[in-house]
Amino acid sequence: MSIASRISAANRKRKYEHFLAAFPLSESTAILDVGYSNKEYSDSENYLERHYPYPKNITALGVTEPGEFAERYPDVKTVVYDGTVFPFADKQFDVCWSNAVIEHVGDRDRQILLLREIRRVSRAAYITTPNRCFPFEVHTKFPLLHWLPKPWFDHALRMLGKEWAAGDFMHLLSLREIKALLAEAGIEACTIAKNRFCGFAMDFSISMRF
Repeated sequence: MSIASRISAANRKRKYEHFLAAFPLSESTAILDVGYSNKEYSDSENYLERHYPYPKNITALGVTEPGEFAERYPDVKTVVYDGTVFPFADKQFDVCWSNAVIEHVGDRDRQILLLREIRRVSRAAYITTPNRCFPFEVHTKFPLLHWLPKPWFDHALRMLGKEWAAGDFMHLLSLREIKALLAEAGIEACTIAKNRFCGFAMDFSISMRF
């Protein structure tokens, strides 16, 4: 396992433990996982499904057909949607988990919609997202380049053969931008934890109660 993969695995384990500490869960807790990964490129993918002891209480929501995910986690209910309004009733879930998803859903309007839908269908939520101000960009493995304005960053990615990471693949967020999104989505009761590496905030964990 590479150093980057080890760091990622340790960080996901830390966030999962933080999630369990923030929200006392039981075998009857209904959990919504927003943003499952159909293909797993490392042991840290789909961390909730891999480790949560009551998979039958998880509903995984995504924009692609589950395929391999459904085969790996047959006890987890999967729902496919169009990336806009969640196909669930108000307050249908006790808690929502969404790990490193909000930066991939599209522009600011889509990010606000995601937060509003999480707020609508759940009583509490735990989401995480990378820190745009961290010196190393975890998807492309480039340092500092993501600090450029978004159009410049996308242009550089295309020039460097990483066009898959440009456009709506990711809209990274700073702490200030996260706070602005939460406010516009009407989310007030929340705490933001900084998950640090070498003194820098590598990503953020946001615990919310509605």
